[in-house]
Amino acid sequence: MTSILLINPNTSEATTAMMVDIAAAEMPAGVTVFGSTARCGAPMIVDEADMAEAREEVARCWRRAGVGWDGVIVSAFGDPGLAEIRAMSPVPAVGICEASLMEAAEGGRRFGIATVTPDLVDLIEARIGELGLLAQYTGTRLTPGAPRELASDAGALEQALSREVAHCIDLDGAQAVVIGGGPLGQAARALQPRFHVPVIAPIPAAVRQLRARLGLTG
Repeated sequence: MTSILLINPNTSEATTAMMVDIAAAEMPAGVTVFGSTARCGAPMIVDEADMAEAREEVARCWRRAGVGWDGVIVSAFGDPGLAEIRAMSPVPAVGICEASLMEAAEGGRRFGIATVTPDLVDLIEARIGELGLLAQYTGTRLTPGAPRELASDAGALEQALSREVAHCIDLDGAQAVVIGGGPLGQAARALQPRFHVPVIAPIPAAVRQLRARLGLTG
């Protein structure tokens, strides 16, 4: 059996369960996804202070998990702790931010981001720069209101993100749109069939990248 560890850098166990369900649905038979939830930090990362705390906690989660894993997914947009895990891990480690941005930019596509966290835009754009994708980036569109409050209402979240995806496409000229956030995973999947351009859900994108690295087919 192939065992994958998904680390949720947020402290919400319910969010971890949702993320694991999404990741598991993208895996072939014989692969099991296990979740690890941050023990300290924020229930939903909304600013750079939360992200900095998550970076340290993700590394601790990986150390606590021990050996025997075939791969690891860091499931927060911004990839906190990913570099640290890669430095100490003998197995492939992927982040949902890196994976979804790279997928969105495939073939030279121009891409935008729709998300809920205005205080993370600078960090996200820095990540885009690190990946060498700024020339293809059309900008980030943000939902109005408090991120945590919006994320707690699935219907309102989906509707608000749908508007911003449309703005990315119609106003900014994006040829693909990334939904920027692990806790937005269910909304991302619901939005995919509604648009004529790819809407990239970050957790499935990370799974696809990890499957490719591990040679998992089926």
